[in-house]
Formats: sequence, C-alpha cells, structure tokens
Amino acid sequence: MDAARARRLGDRISQIVAEMLEMRIKDPRLGFITITEARLTNDLREATVFYTVYGSPEEQAGTAAALESATGVIRTEIGRQTGLRHTPSVAFVADDVPDNVRHIEELVEAARHADEDLARIREGAVPAGDPDPYRKPPGDEDE
Repeated sequence: MDAARARRLGDRISQIVAEMLEMRIKDPRLGFITITEARLTNDLREATVFYTVYGSPEEQAGTAAALESATGVIRTEIGRQTGLRHTPSVAFVADDVPDNVRHIEELVEAARHADEDLARIREGAVPAGDPDPYRKPPGDEDE
C-alpha cells in the first residue's frame, strides 16, 4: 500500500477518534485528552492512536481504561466513515511527547545556567601569551 495513503488515512482516523471522544463517548473516566497522531501499518490492518492526557497518574490510568472500553465503538465508527473493506484494529498508546518536551526544556535551562556561569568567569580575563600570536616575516614588523 502507498505510504502517502496510509498517512492520509491516519490523519482521518485521528480526526474521527477526536470527534468521537468529544461528542459521543460519555465515559466519566475520560480526562482532558488530546489525540496527537494516528499511524497505520502499510497494509492498513492496524492503527495505533497516540494520545496525551493532562492530569494526575490516576486520571491518566482512568483515561486509558476508558479508551480501552470504547475501542469497539470507535473502531466501528472508523469503519463506517472511512469505507475501508477491512476496518483496522485500533490500539491506543500514551504519547511521551510532553515528557520529552519537559526533559529538553530542563536541558536547555541547564545549558543557559552553564553559559551564565562561564560568562561570569570570563569577565576581566585576559588572554594568555602575546596579544598578537602570529609570526611576522622579518622586515614586516610594523605592518
């Protein structure tokens, strides 16, 4: 199967899942959830839907359980709206993008502090050695 078609269907599936969670799935365990991406295998048999949940670990676990229980209804709606001959199986995976972003921000902050410390150390420092370390040919001393 064409990878571009799988990508387009993945985008469509992420839209369908987001609309289903917003409008039709009324599970109280669903937290503040965002569908980040849906990926399909090249044979269009399996769809992996990535999501993020804002909240405590208990709320994240509740959302995962709610998604697991709603998988059948969501898969049925995906099949109805996409018109595929074989509706792909759907698996929900918690996306680790927020954790990666937080880690990158911590690394950037550490680098910023290291740069500030280095700038403080450099204040008033003079270079070691001659002010002009390049050799000049004999007779070219004043140029």
